Amino acid sequence: MEKRKILVVDDESRMRKLVRDFLTKQGFEVLEAGDGEAALDIFYADKDIVLLILDVMMPKMDGWQVCREIRSHSKVPIIMLTARGDERDELLGFELGVDEYISKPFSPKILVARVEAILRRTSQTDADGVLRAGGVEINKVSHIASIDGEPMELSYKEFELLAYFMENQGIALSREKILNSVWNYDYFGDARTIDTHVKKLRSKMGEKGEYIKTIWGMGYKFEVEG
Repeated sequence: MEKRKILVVDDESRMRKLVRDFLTKQGFEVLEAGDGEAALDIFYADKDIVLLILDVMMPKMDGWQVCREIRSHSKVPIIMLTARGDERDELLGFELGVDEYISKPFSPKILVARVEAILRRTSQTDADGVLRAGGVEINKVSHIASIDGEPMELSYKEFELLAYFMENQGIALSREKILNSVWNYDYFGDARTIDTHVKKLRSKMGEKGEYIKTIWGMGYKFEVEG
């Protein structure tokens, strides 16, 4: 089986090595660039790159410029790294189509988990925009959800919530993150609205409602056993 290629872009060689070592242990092939211009050269020269890990603060071209350029040509998943915990940066990242946003310092194990989750998500969604996991199927184009072939009657937000869970299988999601992603940043409701929707969603999923695990004191995680 051919190794999947990931491009790591950071002007700090120690950071690149740290990320490379952890990704290599997980079976990925890692390409490296020390600035934005070099990153674009490598990206356009190698059509097999499946994901980019991109630092924001870099010489020649910063991460945002690189992201804009790549997004004008490709939907390849992008994880942004930044030393600043600035919400404006995070919002800009999502507006540019960034798939994940991680602030430094971070745990390399968490980064690897995010990489694997994003690649699992993109591989689970076929060309028709269908997500499948453990007998649950969601068609994001036709907005139809089913369990073992039987359609479910879901509200718009229940559908969006289930799709978000399935796209992030195995990742513990805080209530705030779910609110921001499913209800968007301009939603200022109480986080308990998540609990209400999850309760309704679980009941409509029957036995498969057990796929939505409660992470006490934090939020939820969608996980299919076996």
